[in-house]
Amino acid sequence: VQLQASGGGLVQAGGSLRLSCTASGRTFSTYFVAWFRQAPGKEREFVAGISSSATRTYYADSAKGRFTISRDNTRNTVYLQMNSLKPEDTAVYYCATAPAGAVVQRTRDYDNWGQGTLVTVSS
Repeated sequence: VQLQASGGGLVQAGGSLRLSCTASGRTFSTYFVAWFRQAPGKEREFVAGISSSATRTYYADSAKGRFTISRDNTRNTVYLQMNSLKPEDTAVYYCATAPAGAVVQRTRDYDNWGQGTLVTVSS
């Protein structure tokens, strides 16, 4: 499965963006998918994840109440709706898939990554 993230851009603090992660391949609906982000000089960190059937979602504390992850398996796409954006949300955002048994928030458990999309939040 090849992943492509899109939807990043420049937004003012308090604004919103919706990121998309579109996949090729007919098996996308079987994968757990997550969004990570990496700010300059920092480690990549988990943001949100969603199970293959969308019955379970997971969020980092920094994302709870502001970000919503969802998916449309008919479109092979996972979304990250980001509201009330803050300057500290500025980062390159990546989507990734993990095999069964992965620890949701553990970066090294994800074995397939998209190329990333830059989100810049100005103050």
